[in-house]
Amino acid sequence: MTTAVAERTVVPVACDGDVVNARQTGRNLAAKIGFRGTDLTLIATAISEIARNIVVYAQRGEITVSVAHANARQGIRVVAHDDGPGIPDIELAMRDGYSTGKSLGLGLSGARRLMDEFEIESTVGVGTTITMSKWKR
Repeated sequence: MTTAVAERTVVPVACDGDVVNARQTGRNLAAKIGFRGTDLTLIATAISEIARNIVVYAQRGEITVSVAHANARQGIRVVAHDDGPGIPDIELAMRDGYSTGKSLGLGLSGARRLMDEFEIESTVGVGTTITMSKWKR
């Protein structure tokens, strides 16, 4: 699939305020390209979950939000990257209810359900990159 990316914003993430900023930045861009209602909430929630994981587990990273085009579709792409400890068992981490912290364990799996596409790459001791997209219908 040929994909072109335009208009992108990088949001550093290191504290709770940055989680709010990343969520709002993604929501604003999604609204600008025509997402409405529930889709805006889904996008903002997915970004918030992933950004919170950066703060809790990696202490700092960044979220890049951009407009994406694939074939005749337009949407939003979110790339979260950190240089944290990495995830030793991605399959386990993606299970509902699994958490190495004090959370409900719904962040990664929840974000995956909220978005149309979700990919995770992680190397222990190197960091994690999550790429997720939502396409306008």
